[in-house]
Amino acid sequence: MRFEWFVSLRYLKAKRSQGFISLITFISIGGVMLGVMALITVLGVMTGFSEGLRDKILGINSHIVVQSIGGDIRNYRELSDELRTFPGVTGATPYLFAQTMITAGEGGTGAILRGIDLDSVTGVLGLDKYVTYGTLDSLANPLNSRQAPVILGRELARHLRVSLGDSVRLLLADGPLTPIGVIPKMQTCTVAGIFESGMYEYDSVMAFVSLPVAQAFLDMNDGVHGIELKVGDIYAAQTIGDEIEKKLGPVYAARDWIETNRNLFSALKLEKTALSIIVALIVLVASFNIVSTLIMVVMEKNKDIAVLKSMGATSAAIMRIFVYEGLVIGFTGTVLGVAGGLAACGLLKRYQFIKLPDVYPLSTLPVHVVPADVVMIATAALIITLLATLYPSWQAARVSPAVTLRYE
Repeated sequence: MRFEWFVSLRYLKAKRSQGFISLITFISIGGVMLGVMALITVLGVMTGFSEGLRDKILGINSHIVVQSIGGDIRNYRELSDELRTFPGVTGATPYLFAQTMITAGEGGTGAILRGIDLDSVTGVLGLDKYVTYGTLDSLANPLNSRQAPVILGRELARHLRVSLGDSVRLLLADGPLTPIGVIPKMQTCTVAGIFESGMYEYDSVMAFVSLPVAQAFLDMNDGVHGIELKVGDIYAAQTIGDEIEKKLGPVYAARDWIETNRNLFSALKLEKTALSIIVALIVLVASFNIVSTLIMVVMEKNKDIAVLKSMGATSAAIMRIFVYEGLVIGFTGTVLGVAGGLAACGLLKRYQFIKLPDVYPLSTLPVHVVPADVVMIATAALIITLLATLYPSWQAARVSPAVTLRYE
């Protein structure tokens, strides 16, 4: 063992008369540990929340939506087949979209009606896994010839006070023109299923019917409003959308999920950054503890430093002694903090004992630890602690043996 390491490790073990310095050392280690642990936990929770929210959104919505700038798409079957041939595209399904009024009994509310193609929708959307009562296939099997099956969001069904088998009415303001004015168009439907995505914004307004039912209700004949696509790499959706627009020409527009939800994810990213900066201040405060600890050690060890210099130790060697001592404190705190942060994230992920209120789209606190984040946090903590050792080490290297030992 090099004598610098030997001396620095000995200095970490304070004598009984120097117990206060030893206490400050443990406080410094604890400060670094808590800072690293908190930072890993915060980043894990924020990453998990962003990914959980993303999965919820993409469970109901597609990765890319292709629409015609001129209006409806009539050749949607041929266009769907062509879109499936694009590199990265794994599925395509046509859809219809309309804002309607839905009523049941004496109650009513606004709703968003979506017509889906049952033959291809499961290859693009994850809607089938959210249907808690009934099945998605029930949209193809009407209970009678007059009433079309419909699947409602849980909160929408609760607001209308309906359950499976009950009847609801869809009202469309753009109805036929008569001598007394425009009469709203009405379609009676039977509740064939209830879905729960976990996001109140969707569960409170969404209603799904089969594509033929939506086409007849909206007088679309054989047209659709657009085609939804699923891609293999969700983060390549923007690039694939740009390629689709280039290939199809200016008549069509492709919007990816990142562009559609840009404001939401930008806000989450900003919140993650702000929290990271705030929690990182804990590590910075701990680094000041390291500075104070080393300064006190230097003051206490002035004689030892002078003796070492008189025996031939260079100023660089003395500086390394205290740099090593600070690095041991920082490294120990960082290792303990990483272990504690990973353990805390593991417990939160496994037992999910922190429940979130209904205002959030997720029921429990989600956690996802990214290895790159852990490496970045550990590296930053070590760099901060290394910088904290420079001034005390420089002060130790400036100790003059002649001045210190003059009266000894």
